[in-house]
Amino acid sequence: MSDAADPNAADGNGDADERIKEMSGLRRWLIRPELGGMCGAVAVFVFFALFAYDSGMFNSQGVLNWSIVSAQFMIIAVGACLLMIAGEFDLSVGSMIGFAGMIIAILSVTLGWPVWLAIVTSFILCIAIGALNGFIVIRTGLPSFIVTLASLFILRGFTIYLPQTIERKTIIGGVRDAAEGDWLGVIFGGKILTGLFQWFGDVGLIATFERGNRAGQPVVDGVPMLIVWAIVLVIFGHILLTRTRFGNWIFAAGGDAQAARYVGVPVNRVKILMFMFTAFCACVFATCQVMEFGSAGADRGLLKEFEAIIAVVIGGALLTGGYGSVIGAALGALIFGVVQQGLFFAGVESSLFRVFLGVILLLAVILNTYIRRMITGEK
Repeated sequence: MSDAADPNAADGNGDADERIKEMSGLRRWLIRPELGGMCGAVAVFVFFALFAYDSGMFNSQGVLNWSIVSAQFMIIAVGACLLMIAGEFDLSVGSMIGFAGMIIAILSVTLGWPVWLAIVTSFILCIAIGALNGFIVIRTGLPSFIVTLASLFILRGFTIYLPQTIERKTIIGGVRDAAEGDWLGVIFGGKILTGLFQWFGDVGLIATFERGNRAGQPVVDGVPMLIVWAIVLVIFGHILLTRTRFGNWIFAAGGDAQAARYVGVPVNRVKILMFMFTAFCACVFATCQVMEFGSAGADRGLLKEFEAIIAVVIGGALLTGGYGSVIGAALGALIFGVVQQGLFFAGVESSLFRVFLGVILLLAVILNTYIRRMITGEK
């Protein structure tokens, strides 16, 4: 490698270029976006291992419970993370979840459409709404906070109005029966590795039912597709962000949009696509939820937009954009899931979970501000 290609190469006199500031291994580790999420996850697991281990939190059923909750947070956190790194927010995610689920229920149960067609239609509508949000933000120059706040109210209003007008109620059931044998419904509401978990039960690795119709069957009979979707989206988001040119465009769009435009980055297209991906993740969450409960409710998804943003902030993303990690956001979601279920297993009042959210958000913002100053050299 030539000296010109090596930024740390010595100059003509054999001395290192003093313009290059060498970063220590510790400093390089401290500015990693995932650091806060890693430390938080370790602290949370240690805490509940000490105070809730005997409550069943870490047996097979307990692990499944907090894994499902974590996966819910994780799905919407991936979309929110990429959008925040691109420098924008989407406050309509929670309402999008309720709206998408209600569309699936109305089309499949009330109108009698095949469930797969109802699901596809819901995805098309949600992605189109995401694209519209992005288009309005780009064309008007309005803050995405304001545009998506308006979408939040619009979507929530339709989610309440449509079932009341059509069915005279705000909860529509019967989706599970309608989805019986549907090929796409299984992708969102089925389970995988059922044979493996049956073997685990047969050899005594996990508990089995001792009586009743399910005697001999494992208490955990497979991995729900909700968890599978969460893992797939995290892997996809991480690879997209760290291994592709488009990932570099996402960082550039959120770091300095005008400078990115000067070097040829299609900033507008990147941001609109990130709004669409966030809507896609919200629809995945909604579809899995509808398939799990067999119903859609007008109140589904309340406050999920804020929980997604908090998970992303815990994971190390800066509110100013241009910095963050999908893995960090996934760890933030894992912390949420473990704490929400852990408080129940530890016998703590569940309302304190909101207190935890507020405290952890404040601490995460303080930590991220400190990291940003380390990166930029600000005082």
